[in-house]
Amino acid sequence: MGLKQDLIDAKVKAAKESGIIKPLDTGPGTFIERDAHYTTQAIADFLTKVEFTVTQLKAPIILEDFKTPAQPVDVKEETLMGNKAPLFKSLKAIGAHIPGIGAIIDGLEGAMKLAVKPLLKDGATLPGLDLGKDGGGLQSTGYVYIGEDPDSQGGFDVDDEEGQRNFTTVKTFKEDVEGLL
Repeated sequence: MGLKQDLIDAKVKAAKESGIIKPLDTGPGTFIERDAHYTTQAIADFLTKVEFTVTQLKAPIILEDFKTPAQPVDVKEETLMGNKAPLFKSLKAIGAHIPGIGAIIDGLEGAMKLAVKPLLKDGATLPGLDLGKDGGGLQSTGYVYIGEDPDSQGGFDVDDEEGQRNFTTVKTFKEDVEGLL
């Protein structure tokens, strides 16, 4: 029925077991009823003052927003020369048969490599990411835990009451409540 009634019933039971044969008056305003009332209040006050400690928690998290700054990117010379590399190879093959042309082609290729050199190290920038779950651009999973690491989200399921009971523990430690006793 409730804590108060449980306390009254416990007192009646203790009285019977200790040999008190006369029925105890447990009605409103009696000592036993008032004692149970104030004991109930004292327990409620105690519980509202106690700071509980989460000693086990395993729960999924949802990442709502994910932003990064722009990132410098290193680009290989072969990437920047790209479709021009075969052209220089062909021109060199032709130039091998025409005196003086090979040096011009080598100079042109060198000038092109010199032109792309500033782009090689940190020469390009990948724009920053700005994703959010509301915009449909972010799908992410993860988990938070206190206690033993479950290694993956597959190690726990807190979608129902049983999972919540199995993977969440809240305790109070005696030394934390000694001042309240």
